[in-house]
Amino acid sequence: MPVSDLADALRLEQTGPTTYRADNYEMGERGVVFGGQLIGQLIAAGALVDESKTVKSAHAIFARPVMVAEPVELRIDVLQAGRTFASANTSIWQGDKERARAMILLSADEPDLIRHAVAMPNVPGPDDVAPMSPANPDARVVGDVDILDADATGEPEIDVWWRRSGGVDGDQHVAIGQGLLAHASATFLIGAAMRPHAGVGQSAAHAAFSTGIIGHTISFHEPIDVAAWHLLCHRSRYTGRGRAYGMGEVFDAAGQLVASFSQESMVRHFPEGVSPDGQESTIL
Repeated sequence: MPVSDLADALRLEQTGPTTYRADNYEMGERGVVFGGQLIGQLIAAGALVDESKTVKSAHAIFARPVMVAEPVELRIDVLQAGRTFASANTSIWQGDKERARAMILLSADEPDLIRHAVAMPNVPGPDDVAPMSPANPDARVVGDVDILDADATGEPEIDVWWRRSGGVDGDQHVAIGQGLLAHASATFLIGAAMRPHAGVGQSAAHAAFSTGIIGHTISFHEPIDVAAWHLLCHRSRYTGRGRAYGMGEVFDAAGQLVASFSQESMVRHFPEGVSPDGQESTIL
């Protein structure tokens, strides 16, 4: 049964020594689960490998569509667990097929030997940016960029203020917070890739052409407080041959770099002979 809160989709129910069950969150993707949820679930599973460490990075590949209406099974294959690092493959299954897989790296905190980070862009703060919609006040796009308007063009970049009001409570709140941020980081890079191209926008995706996330990577540099505002900076670096590649950074409101991410996606014509009408699995 689909859940109404994304955080609930990241709360895993143990079904065996290394297997877990989870429900899915519906966010209007034509019955297909958004890739951001999948990497969030893969992170939540990986965090269970060693509770003395936190997830440092996740590298996910989305091989097959996952349907919202049916729950998923997560499987964990531990590669290594030592004093400083741990790593595992986590995978998502639905029916009898593996749908997505990630390599998860966990690490323990260590003192600085050296430290530096890129600076946050100079943009208006969240209080000076309008919410995307009354129903979504926790996402605010800087500069009034409308990725749904196929005729509005601009540079291949989008800056978004994001938070989750109220944060996350309960067991696994750290990993769930990381999963929520991973979901947010997966949301706007395809839109950034389409921005320079007139007639191509999010409103036409899955109707006039096909888009989808193929792979997503996120690295966490500092602890995340999802109840506080974060600036997600999205930069599309390449688009062509039916594919798109983008990168981004996440800053807290004080300007500290807390995470970095990248994404491989597709922006392509529908395969010859395939109509978008009624096709729920045309993402891949």
